[in-house]
Amino acid sequence: MNTVTLTVKNTPELFLECENVNPDAFAGKKAADIAKLGAFQGKEITTLGDYFTIAGEAGATAADTKIVINGDCTKMKYIGAKMNAGEVIVNSTCDMYTGSWMSGGKLLVKGNVHSFCGLAMKGGEFTIEGNAGNYLGAAYRGDWRGMSGGVLRVKGNAGSDVGTFMIGGEMIIEGDVDIHLGTHMEGGRIIVKGNANRRVGGQVVKGEIYIFGKINVMMPGYKQVGEVSLDVDGTKAKFAEYIGDIGERHPKRKGETVYGKLYMKQ
Repeated sequence: MNTVTLTVKNTPELFLECENVNPDAFAGKKAADIAKLGAFQGKEITTLGDYFTIAGEAGATAADTKIVINGDCTKMKYIGAKMNAGEVIVNSTCDMYTGSWMSGGKLLVKGNVHSFCGLAMKGGEFTIEGNAGNYLGAAYRGDWRGMSGGVLRVKGNAGSDVGTFMIGGEMIIEGDVDIHLGTHMEGGRIIVKGNANRRVGGQVVKGEIYIFGKINVMMPGYKQVGEVSLDVDGTKAKFAEYIGDIGERHPKRKGETVYGKLYMKQ
């Protein structure tokens, strides 16, 4: 795998849209060619070479390409967005839309990410070593298709509206989450190893939510149906099992109603 190293040399005055910072756009290009790839700052069209010092050469394909980004990326959006293969490592905090619509490859952010990251993620592995903002792994505004595949892991805390309209994939939050976790879920799996604020699983049709800590206020549409012993992301424990959201529509399979599942660690 060939490595291309980007080092921030100029901080954007506004916010830089870095949709071309992904292995798919870099594949088959030398440093000079990568520097010519476009980037937007507001309505101004610039290039990656205006903001990054670029070293190395990409592989022949996205799968053969690794990108390492050094320097302050807090005002840079869309890093790793729509990537299909390869690897991206960001040694910084990033702004909005990082890893959104990705369908493959590995994306590692060694800092925090802002809101609207991992939107509609379809596949691959997205790891955030810091905290995440609001609408992580959710649907784009006005759409009903949130995260549908892949694995999204946050080693810190996450904000509100995480996993809204999630339909597949797995999300692991190792810290706490704010309100509206998993709203409108129709599939997938969310694991929270810390606490959840309130309004967890509102209007869930299908899917699974696991809470290791506490929920401040439980939604009234959930009914406890028993206790189960499970191994969840390497933790073996007993969980109280709830079904819901009972007030929402639910499909039937083999004559039985399919509910979403909420598990609370005992």
